[in-house]
Amino acid sequence: MSGANVISHPLVQHKLTIMRDKGTSTQGFRRLLREISTLLCYEVTRDLPLVRQTIETPLAEMQAPMLAGKKLVFASVLRAGNGLLEGMLELVPSARVAHIGLYRDPETLHPVEYYFKAPDDLNERLVIVVDPMLATANSAIAAVHKIKERGANNIRFLCLLAAPEGVAKFNENHPDVPIFTAAIDEKLNEKGYIVPGLGDAGDRMYGTK
Repeated sequence: MSGANVISHPLVQHKLTIMRDKGTSTQGFRRLLREISTLLCYEVTRDLPLVRQTIETPLAEMQAPMLAGKKLVFASVLRAGNGLLEGMLELVPSARVAHIGLYRDPETLHPVEYYFKAPDDLNERLVIVVDPMLATANSAIAAVHKIKERGANNIRFLCLLAAPEGVAKFNENHPDVPIFTAAIDEKLNEKGYIVPGLGDAGDRMYGTK
C-alpha cells in the first residue's frame, strides 16, 4: 500500500519470519530483533548527505566521503522501542538518543505519556522515531507530536510491522514523516493487535505478559 516504505531485503524477511513463530524463545526473539534493527537502520539512513573530507591513507592523500551535519537522534518509544535501539546504536554509536515513555490504555487504546527526555537541538538533526509495531498508530502519532513540539522538523518513523489502519492514520496526522517498515500485515483485530503479526513485541522481548 502507499504511504510506507517496505524493506523487502531477503535477510530482513527471513529474520522476521522466525520472529513471528510463536515457538521462538525470548532469547532468540531478542537476538533477532537486534539483528533486524541493524538491517532496517541501513535502509532508513540510505540517503544521508555526505561531504568530502581530506584524509591521508598509508599511501596517499585523498578526498573521502563523510557524513554531513550533526549526528542523528534515535527516539525510542518505550519500552519496546529499545529493542530496535540496541542494534541501531551498534551501527551508529555516535547517535544521540531520546526516550518517549508511552503506554496504550487497554480500554481506550489511546496513549498515556509518562516520560520524555531528548537532546535540546532536535531542529538541527535528523530524528528517527523507533517502535516495533505500528498498530492503531496512536502511540506513534503522539510520539512524533512530542518530538515536533521540541522543534524537530526532519523526522522518520521506523517500525518492524505495520497494519494498514495504522499506516493510514499516521499519514493523516503526519504526512511529512515517512514510514519505514519490514512488512504491512493484513489488519488489526478487535483488541488493536496486528494480524497475523507476532504478538506483543515488548512481552516477547522481555518475557512478560
